[in-house]
Amino acid sequence: MMVERRKPITVEEAVQKVMNLSYEGSLETIPLEQSDGRHLGVALVADHDVPPFDRSPYDGFAIRAEDTYEASKDSPVLLKVIEEIGAGTVASKIPEKNEAIRIMTGAAIPEGTNAVIMLELVQEMEEEEQPFIQVKRKVGKGDNLSLRGEDTQEGTVLIEEGTRITPGVKALLATFGYADVPVARKPEVGIFATGTELLNPEEALQPGKIRNSNSPMIEGQVKDAGATPLYFGKLEDDFETCYSSIKTALNKVDILITTGGVSVGDYDYLPAIYEKLGATVLFNKVGMRPGSVTTVAEWNGKLLFGLSGNPSACFVGFELFTRPIIRRALFSKYPYRQKSKGELLTDFPKPNPFTRFVRTRTEEKDGRIYVKPTGLDKSGSVTSLAEANAFAVLPGGTRGFAAGDTVELLHLREEGSATW
Repeated sequence: MMVERRKPITVEEAVQKVMNLSYEGSLETIPLEQSDGRHLGVALVADHDVPPFDRSPYDGFAIRAEDTYEASKDSPVLLKVIEEIGAGTVASKIPEKNEAIRIMTGAAIPEGTNAVIMLELVQEMEEEEQPFIQVKRKVGKGDNLSLRGEDTQEGTVLIEEGTRITPGVKALLATFGYADVPVARKPEVGIFATGTELLNPEEALQPGKIRNSNSPMIEGQVKDAGATPLYFGKLEDDFETCYSSIKTALNKVDILITTGGVSVGDYDYLPAIYEKLGATVLFNKVGMRPGSVTTVAEWNGKLLFGLSGNPSACFVGFELFTRPIIRRALFSKYPYRQKSKGELLTDFPKPNPFTRFVRTRTEEKDGRIYVKPTGLDKSGSVTSLAEANAFAVLPGGTRGFAAGDTVELLHLREEGSATW
Protein backbone atom coordinates (compact mmCIF):
# COMPACT_ATOMS: atom_id res chain seq x y z
CA MET A 1 0.00 0.00 0.00
CA MET A 2 1.16 3.50 -0.84
CA VAL A 3 0.59 5.12 2.55
CA GLU A 4 1.01 2.38 5.16
CA ARG A 5 4.24 3.93 6.37
CA ARG A 6 4.76 7.64 6.09
CA LYS A 7 8.28 8.95 6.28
CA PRO A 8 8.49 12.72 6.62
CA ILE A 9 10.74 14.73 4.32
CA THR A 10 11.97 18.27 4.94
CA VAL A 11 10.08 21.28 3.68
CA GLU A 12 12.98 22.13 1.36
CA GLU A 13 12.90 18.61 -0.15
CA ALA A 14 9.13 18.80 -0.59
CA VAL A 15 9.27 22.19 -2.34
CA GLN A 16 12.02 20.92 -4.63
CA LYS A 17 10.10 17.77 -5.53
CA VAL A 18 7.16 19.89 -6.66
CA MET A 19 9.32 22.37 -8.57
CA ASN A 20 11.21 19.53 -10.29
CA LEU A 21 8.00 18.44 -12.03
CA SER A 22 7.83 19.02 -15.77
CA TYR A 23 4.64 21.09 -15.41
CA GLU A 24 5.16 24.35 -17.30
CA GLY A 25 3.02 27.28 -18.41
CA SER A 26 1.75 28.08 -21.89
CA LEU A 27 1.07 31.23 -23.89
CA GLU A 28 -2.04 32.92 -25.20
CA THR A 29 -2.55 36.28 -26.89
CA ILE A 30 -5.14 38.77 -25.66
CA PRO A 31 -6.04 42.40 -26.54
CA LEU A 32 -4.04 45.07 -24.70
CA GLU A 33 -7.17 46.44 -23.05
CA GLN A 34 -7.82 43.06 -21.40
CA SER A 35 -4.26 42.52 -20.16
CA ASP A 36 -4.49 44.22 -16.74
CA GLY A 37 -3.20 41.98 -13.97
CA ARG A 38 -2.06 39.25 -16.35
CA HIS A 39 1.55 38.06 -16.63
CA LEU A 40 3.75 38.75 -19.64
CA GLY A 41 4.49 35.62 -21.62
CA VAL A 42 7.63 37.04 -23.26
CA ALA A 43 10.25 39.59 -22.32
CA LEU A 44 9.48 43.09 -23.57
CA VAL A 45 12.41 44.34 -25.65
CA ALA A 46 12.55 47.89 -27.06
CA ASP A 47 12.38 47.65 -30.87
CA HIS A 48 13.10 51.37 -31.26
CA ASP A 49 14.62 54.26 -29.33
CA VAL A 50 12.41 56.21 -26.90
CA PRO A 51 12.01 59.00 -27.71
CA PRO A 52 12.47 58.07 -31.37
CA PHE A 53 13.75 61.57 -32.22
CA ASP A 54 15.16 64.62 -30.43
CA ARG A 55 12.18 66.56 -29.09
CA SER A 56 11.25 69.50 -26.93
CA PRO A 57 10.27 68.87 -23.32
CA TYR A 58 8.71 72.35 -23.02
CA ASP A 59 6.67 74.93 -24.86
CA GLY A 60 9.18 77.47 -26.09
CA PHE A 61 11.41 78.31 -29.03
CA ALA A 62 13.91 76.15 -30.88
CA ILE A 63 17.00 78.29 -31.47
CA ARG A 64 20.65 78.29 -32.51
CA ALA A 65 22.39 78.57 -29.14
CA GLU A 66 25.28 80.55 -30.67
CA ASP A 67 22.86 83.41 -31.46
CA THR A 68 22.46 84.03 -27.70
CA TYR A 69 26.10 84.00 -26.60
CA GLU A 70 26.22 87.81 -26.38
CA ALA A 71 22.76 88.14 -24.81
CA SER A 72 22.34 89.75 -21.39
CA LYS A 73 19.75 91.63 -19.39
CA ASP A 74 21.27 94.91 -20.50
CA SER A 75 21.92 93.81 -24.06
CA PRO A 76 19.16 91.43 -25.22
CA VAL A 77 19.21 89.82 -28.65
CA LEU A 78 16.28 89.78 -31.03
CA LEU A 79 15.38 86.53 -32.85
CA LYS A 80 12.93 86.38 -35.74
CA VAL A 81 10.23 83.69 -35.37
CA ILE A 82 9.87 82.08 -38.81
CA GLU A 83 7.51 79.16 -38.06
CA GLU A 84 5.40 77.44 -35.40
CA ILE A 85 5.15 73.66 -34.89
CA GLY A 86 3.19 71.44 -32.51
CA ALA A 87 3.62 67.85 -31.36
CA GLY A 88 3.21 65.48 -34.28
CA THR A 89 4.35 68.00 -36.89
CA VAL A 90 7.82 68.79 -38.21
CA ALA A 91 9.35 72.07 -39.27
CA SER A 92 9.41 72.95 -42.95
CA LYS A 93 12.07 75.64 -42.60
CA ILE A 94 15.69 75.68 -41.42
CA PRO A 95 16.51 78.71 -39.23
CA GLU A 96 19.43 80.87 -40.22
CA LYS A 97 21.34 83.33 -38.02
CA ASN A 98 19.08 85.09 -35.47
CA GLU A 99 16.02 83.04 -36.40
CA ALA A 100 13.87 80.79 -34.21
CA ILE A 101 10.92 78.41 -34.47
CA ARG A 102 8.14 78.37 -31.93
CA ILE A 103 7.81 74.80 -30.66
CA MET A 104 5.32 72.93 -28.47
CA THR A 105 6.05 70.17 -25.97
CA GLY A 106 6.80 66.86 -27.68
CA ALA A 107 7.53 68.31 -31.12
CA ALA A 108 10.64 67.21 -33.01
CA ILE A 109 13.63 69.57 -32.77
CA PRO A 110 13.93 71.33 -36.14
CA GLU A 111 17.00 70.86 -38.31
CA GLY A 112 19.50 73.67 -37.80
CA THR A 113 18.60 74.29 -34.14
CA ASN A 114 20.45 72.95 -31.10
CA ALA A 115 18.62 74.28 -28.03
CA VAL A 116 15.21 75.28 -26.70
CA ILE A 117 14.46 78.32 -24.58
CA MET A 118 11.31 78.12 -22.49
CA LEU A 119 8.36 80.36 -23.29
CA GLU A 120 8.44 82.15 -19.93
CA LEU A 121 12.09 83.18 -20.38
CA VAL A 122 11.53 85.33 -23.47
CA GLN A 123 9.61 88.46 -24.30
CA GLU A 124 7.42 88.14 -27.37
CA MET A 125 6.90 91.11 -29.68
CA GLU A 126 5.73 91.87 -33.17
CA GLU A 127 6.92 94.34 -35.79
CA GLU A 128 4.93 94.83 -38.99
CA GLU A 129 3.10 91.52 -38.40
CA GLN A 130 6.44 89.69 -38.04
CA PRO A 131 6.85 87.97 -34.63
CA PHE A 132 10.15 88.29 -32.74
CA ILE A 133 11.40 87.16 -29.35
CA GLN A 134 13.75 89.04 -27.07
CA VAL A 135 16.31 86.88 -25.26
CA LYS A 136 18.16 88.27 -22.24
CA ARG A 137 20.37 85.31 -21.32
CA LYS A 138 22.90 82.98 -22.88
CA VAL A 139 21.57 79.55 -23.86
CA GLY A 140 23.98 76.60 -24.13
CA LYS A 141 24.02 74.01 -26.92
CA GLY A 142 21.79 71.08 -25.98
CA ASP A 143 19.84 73.00 -23.34
CA ASN A 144 16.28 71.78 -22.84
CA LEU A 145 16.43 68.97 -25.39
CA SER A 146 14.95 65.53 -24.84
CA LEU A 147 17.38 63.44 -26.89
CA ARG A 148 16.60 60.38 -28.97
CA GLY A 149 16.99 57.21 -26.91
CA GLU A 150 17.53 58.99 -23.58
CA ASP A 151 14.58 57.12 -22.04
CA THR A 152 15.24 53.74 -23.67
CA GLN A 153 17.56 52.54 -26.40
CA GLU A 154 16.63 49.98 -29.03
CA GLY A 155 17.43 46.42 -27.90
CA THR A 156 17.02 47.12 -24.17
CA VAL A 157 15.14 44.45 -22.18
CA LEU A 158 12.50 46.54 -20.44
CA ILE A 159 10.31 43.97 -18.70
CA GLU A 160 11.09 40.33 -17.92
CA GLU A 161 8.70 37.58 -18.89
CA GLY A 162 6.38 36.69 -16.04
CA THR A 163 6.03 40.29 -14.88
CA ARG A 164 2.52 41.23 -13.78
CA ILE A 165 0.99 43.80 -16.12
CA THR A 166 0.44 47.00 -14.14
CA PRO A 167 -0.73 50.34 -15.61
CA GLY A 168 2.94 51.31 -16.06
CA VAL A 169 3.76 48.07 -17.89
CA LYS A 170 0.65 48.58 -20.00
CA ALA A 171 1.94 52.00 -21.04
CA LEU A 172 5.19 50.39 -22.22
CA LEU A 173 3.28 47.75 -24.16
CA ALA A 174 1.34 50.49 -25.92
CA THR A 175 4.55 52.43 -26.61
CA PHE A 176 6.00 49.46 -28.46
CA GLY A 177 2.90 48.65 -30.46
CA TYR A 178 1.48 45.67 -28.54
CA ALA A 179 -2.18 45.93 -29.54
CA ASP A 180 -2.25 42.21 -28.75
CA VAL A 181 -0.21 40.95 -25.82
CA PRO A 182 1.35 37.49 -25.36
CA VAL A 183 0.54 36.47 -21.79
CA ALA A 184 0.86 33.36 -19.66
CA ARG A 185 -2.33 31.33 -19.76
CA LYS A 186 -3.85 31.24 -16.30
CA PRO A 187 -3.65 27.72 -14.84
CA GLU A 188 -7.08 26.35 -13.99
CA VAL A 189 -7.15 25.06 -10.44
CA GLY A 190 -9.95 22.76 -9.32
CA ILE A 191 -10.96 22.70 -5.65
CA PHE A 192 -12.77 19.98 -3.68
CA ALA A 193 -13.59 20.00 0.02
CA THR A 194 -14.03 16.75 1.92
CA GLY A 195 -15.99 15.96 5.04
CA THR A 196 -19.66 15.50 5.93
CA GLU A 197 -19.11 17.92 8.82
CA LEU A 198 -18.83 20.84 6.42
CA LEU A 199 -21.62 23.37 5.89
CA ASN A 200 -21.80 26.03 3.20
CA PRO A 201 -21.34 29.62 4.45
CA GLU A 202 -25.06 30.39 3.99
CA GLU A 203 -26.20 27.38 6.07
CA ALA A 204 -27.10 27.68 9.75
CA LEU A 205 -24.80 25.98 12.21
CA GLN A 206 -25.79 22.49 13.30
CA PRO A 207 -24.52 20.30 16.15
CA GLY A 208 -21.17 18.73 15.27
CA LYS A 209 -20.78 20.66 12.03
CA ILE A 210 -18.65 23.63 10.93
CA ARG A 211 -18.81 25.97 7.97
CA ASN A 212 -16.46 25.29 5.07
CA SER A 213 -13.84 28.05 5.31
CA ASN A 214 -11.12 26.24 3.35
CA SER A 215 -12.69 26.48 -0.10
CA PRO A 216 -13.26 30.26 -0.10
CA MET A 217 -9.78 30.70 1.40
CA ILE A 218 -8.12 28.53 -1.27
CA GLU A 219 -10.09 30.27 -4.02
CA GLY A 220 -8.66 33.57 -2.78
CA GLN A 221 -5.13 32.17 -2.62
CA VAL A 222 -5.45 30.77 -6.15
CA LYS A 223 -6.59 34.15 -7.49
CA ASP A 224 -3.84 35.96 -5.59
CA ALA A 225 -1.28 33.63 -7.16
CA GLY A 226 -2.61 34.52 -10.63
CA ALA A 227 -4.60 31.38 -11.51
CA THR A 228 -8.30 30.66 -12.05
CA PRO A 229 -10.13 28.68 -9.32
CA LEU A 230 -12.93 26.23 -10.16
CA TYR A 231 -14.86 25.04 -7.11
CA PHE A 232 -16.36 21.58 -7.64
CA GLY A 233 -18.10 21.37 -4.26
CA LYS A 234 -17.82 18.79 -1.49
CA LEU A 235 -16.76 15.19 -1.91
CA GLU A 236 -19.09 12.60 -0.46
CA ASP A 237 -17.83 10.11 2.14
CA ASP A 238 -18.04 7.28 -0.37
CA PHE A 239 -14.94 5.92 -2.07
CA GLU A 240 -16.33 5.20 -5.55
CA THR A 241 -18.17 8.53 -5.71
CA CYS A 242 -15.01 10.38 -4.62
CA TYR A 243 -12.90 8.53 -7.16
CA SER A 244 -15.29 9.23 -10.01
CA SER A 245 -15.59 12.94 -9.08
CA ILE A 246 -11.84 13.41 -8.88
CA LYS A 247 -11.11 11.61 -12.16
CA THR A 248 -13.76 13.68 -13.96
CA ALA A 249 -12.41 16.92 -12.48
CA LEU A 250 -8.83 16.11 -13.47
CA ASN A 251 -9.84 16.21 -17.13
CA LYS A 252 -11.04 19.82 -16.70
CA VAL A 253 -8.14 21.41 -14.81
CA ASP A 254 -4.36 21.74 -14.69
CA ILE A 255 -4.12 21.43 -10.92
CA LEU A 256 -6.52 19.83 -8.46
CA ILE A 257 -6.62 20.77 -4.79
CA THR A 258 -8.47 18.77 -2.19
CA THR A 259 -8.78 19.93 1.39
CA GLY A 260 -9.04 17.21 4.03
CA GLY A 261 -9.14 13.47 3.55
CA VAL A 262 -5.38 12.90 3.39
CA SER A 263 -4.84 11.43 6.84
CA VAL A 264 -5.07 7.70 7.57
CA GLY A 265 -8.50 7.53 9.15
CA ASP A 266 -11.34 5.30 7.94
CA TYR A 267 -12.93 8.13 5.93
CA ASP A 268 -9.71 9.56 4.47
CA TYR A 269 -10.00 8.18 0.95
CA LEU A 270 -7.54 10.31 -0.98
CA PRO A 271 -4.42 8.14 -0.52
CA ALA A 272 -6.35 5.17 -1.92
CA ILE A 273 -7.75 7.30 -4.74
CA TYR A 274 -4.22 8.33 -5.76
CA GLU A 275 -3.30 4.66 -5.83
CA LYS A 276 -6.30 3.63 -7.95
CA LEU A 277 -5.57 6.48 -10.39
CA GLY A 278 -2.00 5.28 -10.75
CA ALA A 279 -0.78 8.69 -9.67
CA THR A 280 2.84 9.16 -8.61
CA VAL A 281 2.93 10.35 -5.01
CA LEU A 282 5.82 12.77 -4.51
CA PHE A 283 5.41 12.85 -0.74
CA ASN A 284 2.72 12.28 1.84
CA LYS A 285 4.34 13.60 4.99
CA VAL A 286 6.39 16.74 5.54
CA GLY A 287 8.42 17.62 8.60
CA MET A 288 6.40 20.76 9.35
CA ARG A 289 3.70 22.12 11.59
CA PRO A 290 0.96 22.74 10.71
CA GLY A 291 0.24 20.56 7.67
CA SER A 292 2.51 17.54 8.12
CA VAL A 293 0.03 15.29 6.23
CA THR A 294 0.19 17.48 3.10
CA THR A 295 0.35 15.16 0.10
CA VAL A 296 1.32 15.94 -3.51
CA ALA A 297 0.91 13.61 -6.49
CA GLU A 298 1.25 13.81 -10.27
CA TRP A 299 -1.02 12.12 -12.82
CA ASN A 300 -0.70 12.50 -16.61
CA GLY A 301 0.88 15.92 -16.28
CA LYS A 302 -1.77 17.07 -13.80
CA LEU A 303 -0.85 18.04 -10.24
CA LEU A 304 -2.85 16.88 -7.23
CA PHE A 305 -2.40 18.74 -3.95
CA GLY A 306 -3.92 17.00 -0.96
CA LEU A 307 -3.98 19.76 1.63
CA SER A 308 -4.98 19.37 5.25
CA GLY A 309 -8.59 19.94 6.27
CA ASN A 310 -7.44 22.17 9.12
CA PRO A 311 -7.64 25.80 7.93
CA SER A 312 -4.20 27.01 9.03
CA ALA A 313 -2.52 23.82 7.82
CA CYS A 314 -4.37 24.11 4.51
CA PHE A 315 -3.27 27.74 4.13
CA VAL A 316 0.38 26.95 4.89
CA GLY A 317 0.43 23.98 2.51
CA PHE A 318 -0.85 26.09 -0.37
CA GLU A 319 1.65 28.90 0.22
CA LEU A 320 4.63 26.56 0.48
CA PHE A 321 3.91 24.07 -2.29
CA THR A 322 1.07 25.12 -4.60
CA ARG A 323 1.73 28.82 -5.06
CA PRO A 324 5.31 28.48 -6.34
CA ILE A 325 4.38 26.05 -9.14
CA ILE A 326 1.50 28.34 -10.19
CA ARG A 327 3.90 31.29 -10.25
CA ARG A 328 6.34 29.29 -12.37
CA ALA A 329 3.54 28.46 -14.81
CA LEU A 330 3.08 32.23 -15.14
CA PHE A 331 6.79 32.50 -16.09
CA SER A 332 7.69 34.34 -12.89
CA LYS A 333 11.41 34.58 -12.15
CA TYR A 334 10.47 34.95 -8.46
CA PRO A 335 8.00 32.16 -7.65
CA TYR A 336 8.68 32.05 -3.91
CA ARG A 337 7.52 34.35 -1.14
CA GLN A 338 9.98 37.06 -0.10
CA LYS A 339 12.16 36.29 2.91
CA SER A 340 13.70 38.48 5.59
CA LYS A 341 14.69 38.31 9.25
CA GLY A 342 12.68 39.44 12.23
CA GLU A 343 12.84 39.52 16.01
CA LEU A 344 10.35 37.52 18.07
CA LEU A 345 8.24 39.40 20.60
CA THR A 346 6.88 36.17 22.10
CA ASP A 347 8.39 33.06 23.67
CA PHE A 348 7.93 29.68 21.96
CA PRO A 349 9.45 27.45 24.66
CA LYS A 350 7.96 24.14 23.52
CA PRO A 351 10.45 22.03 21.53
CA ASN A 352 9.18 20.58 18.25
CA PRO A 353 10.83 18.00 15.98
CA PHE A 354 9.26 19.64 12.91
CA THR A 355 9.76 23.12 11.44
CA ARG A 356 6.93 25.39 12.50
CA PHE A 357 5.30 28.06 10.37
CA VAL A 358 3.70 30.45 12.82
CA ARG A 359 1.13 32.92 11.49
CA THR A 360 2.42 36.31 12.56
CA ARG A 361 2.02 40.05 12.17
CA THR A 362 5.13 42.10 11.48
CA GLU A 363 5.89 45.56 12.81
CA GLU A 364 8.79 47.74 11.70
CA LYS A 365 10.49 50.03 14.20
CA ASP A 366 13.88 51.75 14.10
CA GLY A 367 14.89 49.80 11.00
CA ARG A 368 14.12 46.40 12.55
CA ILE A 369 11.24 43.99 11.96
CA TYR A 370 9.42 42.57 14.98
CA VAL A 371 6.93 39.69 14.87
CA LYS A 372 4.20 38.37 17.10
CA PRO A 373 1.60 35.62 16.54
CA THR A 374 -1.84 36.65 15.31
CA GLY A 375 -3.79 34.00 17.23
CA LEU A 376 -3.72 30.38 18.30
CA ASP A 377 -0.72 28.47 16.98
CA LYS A 378 -2.90 25.49 16.10
CA SER A 379 -3.61 23.91 12.72
CA GLY A 380 -7.36 24.28 13.12
CA SER A 381 -7.25 28.00 13.90
CA VAL A 382 -9.07 30.25 11.42
CA THR A 383 -8.76 33.57 13.24
CA SER A 384 -4.94 33.48 13.14
CA LEU A 385 -5.07 33.78 9.33
CA ALA A 386 -7.04 37.01 8.96
CA GLU A 387 -4.34 39.42 10.13
CA ALA A 388 -1.25 37.35 9.36
CA ASN A 389 1.14 38.96 6.89
CA ALA A 390 4.07 36.59 7.43
CA PHE A 391 5.11 33.17 8.62
CA ALA A 392 7.75 33.06 11.34
CA VAL A 393 9.83 30.02 10.44
CA LEU A 394 10.92 28.15 13.57
CA PRO A 395 13.25 25.26 12.63
CA GLY A 396 12.60 21.88 14.24
CA GLY A 397 14.95 20.01 16.52
CA THR A 398 15.57 22.98 18.82
CA ARG A 399 14.86 23.61 22.48
CA GLY A 400 12.37 26.31 21.60
CA PHE A 401 12.59 30.04 21.00
CA ALA A 402 12.52 33.08 23.25
CA ALA A 403 11.45 36.68 22.75
CA GLY A 404 14.38 38.55 21.22
CA ASP A 405 15.52 35.63 19.04
CA THR A 406 16.01 36.39 15.36
CA VAL A 407 14.04 34.13 13.02
CA GLU A 408 13.43 33.85 9.30
CA LEU A 409 10.21 35.34 7.91
CA LEU A 410 8.19 34.44 4.83
CA HIS A 411 6.15 37.51 3.87
CA LEU A 412 2.60 36.87 2.68
CA ARG A 413 1.65 40.26 1.30
CA GLU A 414 3.03 43.68 0.61
CA GLU A 415 1.33 46.58 2.32
CA GLY A 416 1.54 50.33 2.14
CA SER A 417 2.43 52.73 4.92
CA ALA A 418 -0.08 54.36 7.25
CA THR A 419 1.84 57.64 7.12
CA TRP A 420 3.54 59.76 4.50
